[in-house]
Amino acid sequence: MDIQNSVALVTGANRGFGRHLAAELLSRGAAKVYAAARNPSTVDLPGAVPLRLDITDPDSVARAAQAAPDVTLLINNAGISTHAGLVNGDMADIRLEMETHFFGSLNVTRAFAPVLTANGGGAVLNVLSVLSWAHYPAYGGYSSAKAAEWAMTDVVRQELAPAGIDVTALHVGYMDTDMAHYVESSDKVDPAKVAVAALDGIEARALEVIADDKSLRTKAALSGDPGQLYPGLPVRR
Repeated sequence: MDIQNSVALVTGANRGFGRHLAAELLSRGAAKVYAAARNPSTVDLPGAVPLRLDITDPDSVARAAQAAPDVTLLINNAGISTHAGLVNGDMADIRLEMETHFFGSLNVTRAFAPVLTANGGGAVLNVLSVLSWAHYPAYGGYSSAKAAEWAMTDVVRQELAPAGIDVTALHVGYMDTDMAHYVESSDKVDPAKVAVAALDGIEARALEVIADDKSLRTKAALSGDPGQLYPGLPVRR
């Protein structure tokens, strides 16, 4: 994937990590960067092309695909975090997490897959999370939706490969953005550095980018006893 000559679309590019991704794409000489947001007037990144897109609205997704027929690189970044638990949390919040991270990202991928194919192939980056792998009550809805998005990423990677479309998964913990404002700074990583790692991974055709130590340790723990990830559980003998 040659980012310098790519036409990229980043969902949720008006702030946070999405804005960092769009800025890094521009700094690497992308031919065009569509900065997608529900309200395009909130896009303030010089050089980016604002694009109206609500990933939870299929009609909005279809209109965006028609408005951006030259895309060769799609980055599914837009997301939310409601902190809904699964047993007592608001079902509307849980559904919103799934509609955003799983169905929303899948809808965007389905809409732009023919666009990328028509343009000779390209790449998709799905911004996942360490919580795709580790699942806790304070992030019940979020973790479930991100785990589903991880599975979706693995499947569409295989489905899109014959069309010459690479699919890369990005796993990262807390980043220093508004979404993680409540987290101690020592536990957060620089989103600008994560954006660099993510785009390096796309250029290298990596299947997966693990952007921080927390994600690396968590993936390693998946092969062990679940108690390594969930130490609060009662000891079972």
